Amino acid sequence: MTNLLIKTFVKDYENTRNSKVRQRYGYLGGFVGIACNVVLFIIKIVIGFMLNSIAVIADAFNNLSDVASSVVTLVGFNMTNKPADKEHPFGHGRIEYISALIVSFMILMVGVEFVKSSFDRIKNPEPVNFDLISIGILALSITVKLWLSKFNKKVGSAIGSKAMEASSFDSLSDVITTSVVIVSIVLSKWSPLPIDGYIGILVAAFILYAGFNIAKDTLNPILGEAPDPELVAGIQDMVLSYEGITGAHDLIIHNYGPGRCIASIHAEVPDHVSIVATHDIIDRAEKEISQELGVYMLIHMDPVSTNCEITHKIQ
Repeated sequence: MTNLLIKTFVKDYENTRNSKVRQRYGYLGGFVGIACNVVLFIIKIVIGFMLNSIAVIADAFNNLSDVASSVVTLVGFNMTNKPADKEHPFGHGRIEYISALIVSFMILMVGVEFVKSSFDRIKNPEPVNFDLISIGILALSITVKLWLSKFNKKVGSAIGSKAMEASSFDSLSDVITTSVVIVSIVLSKWSPLPIDGYIGILVAAFILYAGFNIAKDTLNPILGEAPDPELVAGIQDMVLSYEGITGAHDLIIHNYGPGRCIASIHAEVPDHVSIVATHDIIDRAEKEISQELGVYMLIHMDPVSTNCEITHKIQ
């Protein structure tokens, strides 16, 4: 199903470095998330009121928050591809991180509200109705969320999107919370304890945990986390692979959003070689590394004496 959706709605889906293809992936993920979560919200809210279960209602509103998350993700992908302007010379790619951060705050707000509601249910317990059909429908929703988690993960991995990976994790946490809710309904049939309220707190805890992790993972690139070690090694290895470049140092990588990295490095070249010849090598290296690794590569020439004994001793 996932591959079919991608092939159907994402033109040139294999070319994930293209900004328009990446945007189509984001739109697909957003619309699929909205459709699935709207259906699940309607089903769960109806079942929640039928069973008089605060845990099921909390789970339903958790799905509603996922709808809002998908909307924010869609807006983020749309704004991400805005062209660079005077105020933002390196584009608007970091908006995607901000949209994921907004999603995390929304999830945290839902979690806090249902902690309050669940405590109230513990203090003022109400009977929970038992219905096998409703439980069966909730079990079916687990299957939907499992698929949605895998779908978001595949889309997120394909385009390197933190927002989509956050949605994948959120969907997986929903699988756990709905499973716990089903257990609470079954146990409530035979136990006089306000299990529904306690399970509601557990569901809220899962929601808060998911929101916290998404916020943490999203803040890292905004604050300037260390670059991917594989990307660092890839750039260094490729630079040193060119004939005439004897060493490299001072590699700096700036992240301006997924697929928008700018890298600069100092390449050591023999001082006796023609500047024109060396420039041709550097120019070719910049173009080929940029295309191969999907970064905007800048290489500075550092002439190094290769025939000086003093220089060799210092090295």
